[in-house]
Amino acid sequence: MAYKIVFFDIDGTLLNTKHAIPAATFEAVQRLKDKGVQIAIATGRSPYHLSNIANQLGIDTFVSFNGSYVVSKGNVIAHTPFSTETLAKLEGMADGNQHPMVFLSADSCYANVSDHPYVIESFDSLRLPAPAHRHRYWAEAPIYQAFLYCNADEEEPYVDRFHEVSYVRWHKQVLDVLPPNGSKAKGIEAALRHFGYSPDEAVAFGDGLNDKEMLAYVGMGIAMGNAHDELKPFANRITRHVDEDGIHHGLLQLGLI
Repeated sequence: MAYKIVFFDIDGTLLNTKHAIPAATFEAVQRLKDKGVQIAIATGRSPYHLSNIANQLGIDTFVSFNGSYVVSKGNVIAHTPFSTETLAKLEGMADGNQHPMVFLSADSCYANVSDHPYVIESFDSLRLPAPAHRHRYWAEAPIYQAFLYCNADEEEPYVDRFHEVSYVRWHKQVLDVLPPNGSKAKGIEAALRHFGYSPDEAVAFGDGLNDKEMLAYVGMGIAMGNAHDELKPFANRITRHVDEDGIHHGLLQLGLI
């Protein structure tokens, strides 16, 4: 198969355990470009939380917010915001349970509480500044992703009540909440349609639970060696650990570099 586009997750995939891009990954991305292969990012991060990494690698196409906001060369090619009614009800339930939330638009993000330790800890884990407080931010701008701060044993009531949204846990205290049917696969589908490629012509690298649909959807889904055990069955191949140049090794194995 002649693969035409490669999608990369960021945390634990492009970024190693020191939150840096390995030199071998820089080299691999450049070699893909030299061969005319399209490069894209597919991440749970927002556009403003991925821009530094995209700029370092010279990547101008990205699937962000786990698929609900897709951009290529500065143009928004697909976006799926929440309904404000859903967010109002979700926040009301979270307030009643004393569970903080963060709401993310295409331009910024705000927490509905000030300086909550769970919010600070989760953003620290990504080496990102914690968001400021803003009341009812979801009423001011289209929201493409929300963070719900609750433990795993506290999430079931939300899942039972709000069937119209999707959920992915990425931190022990944080549940991603996504618009209806949200997934990286949906965003990748929009990107492939934009470029005129089929899923069989796409490769994707990932390591987290939010990469399941993505790896299953593309023609060649590759799990990092450090991937979550629940992700690996969804992959066609498993490459080396991110700290052992997993991306470079995986692309070599495919004959793409």
